[in-house]
Amino acid sequence: MSEKNTGATLQHLAAELGGYLREKGWQVSTAESCTGGGVASAITAIAGSSQWFETGFVTYANRAKTRLLGVTETSLTQEGAVSRTVVEQMALGAKAASGADLAVAVSGIAGPDGGTAEKPVGTVWFAWADASGAVVSECYVYQGDRAQVRYQACVTALRELVRLASV
Repeated sequence: MSEKNTGATLQHLAAELGGYLREKGWQVSTAESCTGGGVASAITAIAGSSQWFETGFVTYANRAKTRLLGVTETSLTQEGAVSRTVVEQMALGAKAASGADLAVAVSGIAGPDGGTAEKPVGTVWFAWADASGAVVSECYVYQGDRAQVRYQACVTALRELVRLASV
């Protein structure tokens, strides 16, 4: 996939998301680890995104997840940063801290190191908190190098935000 197509896909999804959020008068926040702010970057690349983008948290370190998003030490210790429980806490924490209507959280192992038999490189957990306070979480295992895993994670995060904003 060329870099031009890569950018166009993220730009298209972010613009589509912005259209739905503007219509509803909603705002979105992000809580990112392995994507390092890539989702927030795609969103803020859209002109006028200040109308619908509230806050982006890049909580790469576990300490930041706890301090900024309210992720519990117990969850991090028992399940690890790349887990359903942690991303759900991240999404809810981002939504609560920002006051946004929607939030997405992303935590994964982009590689090339860090994978295990249970959580191989390419494993990424997502959680989306919607306007009602409900949380949906999913785990994907992507193929490719670090950049490809991060890109695929950004696309997935945005696609589900678009779906949630469109209903």
